[in-house]
Amino acid sequence: MIRIDGVLVSPGEGGVYGERMLGGYRVWDPYRSKLAALYQKSGGPEITPGMTVLYLGAANGTTVSHVADYAGTVYAVEYAPRPMQDLLEVARRRKNVVPILGDATAPAGYAPVVETVDLLYQDVAQPDQAGILLKNAVFLKTGGTAVLMLKTRSVDIRRDPSDIHAETVEMLVAGGFDVIDSCWLEPYHRDHAALVCTRTPPPAP
Repeated sequence: MIRIDGVLVSPGEGGVYGERMLGGYRVWDPYRSKLAALYQKSGGPEITPGMTVLYLGAANGTTVSHVADYAGTVYAVEYAPRPMQDLLEVARRRKNVVPILGDATAPAGYAPVVETVDLLYQDVAQPDQAGILLKNAVFLKTGGTAVLMLKTRSVDIRRDPSDIHAETVEMLVAGGFDVIDSCWLEPYHRDHAALVCTRTPPPAP
């Protein structure tokens, strides 16, 4: 990932959402993007030009646009029609973004158009966030990376976020993932944790 004087940037055309420019690069603001917050806090996965990405919860395409600046192809899934309008504009300006109006809880609906990916990124405000990631793991290459932006208050606002975090880690491990990094995203995003996982290869026969 590219940094200029310690500031995370991406190398695409500016003017997507009013972002600042620095030395001809787009500033990737950790207060506007949870993935940028992860890079600010603990590194996060490197995104390279040859990578394919499945992005669940694309919203209006703010973070998608930055990911697309680095990646080869980004399959961007969004459920709500209103943010999809903004996402379509991002896809118009970035030809490597494939916008998909779909439900991340029902991946069979977009399976015909999504190839096997190197990175599975999820930012979905649903109670069963771990379950959604596991359903979509069918698209992830063995040895690929998954990033779950865990919105603990969307799981259960009454429970302690740390308990939800621990439970989610257990579910991912039981589902065949190794959690290789985990961090809370304060001060950028409250009660959000980033879980970086790799898909465990199946045991040899």
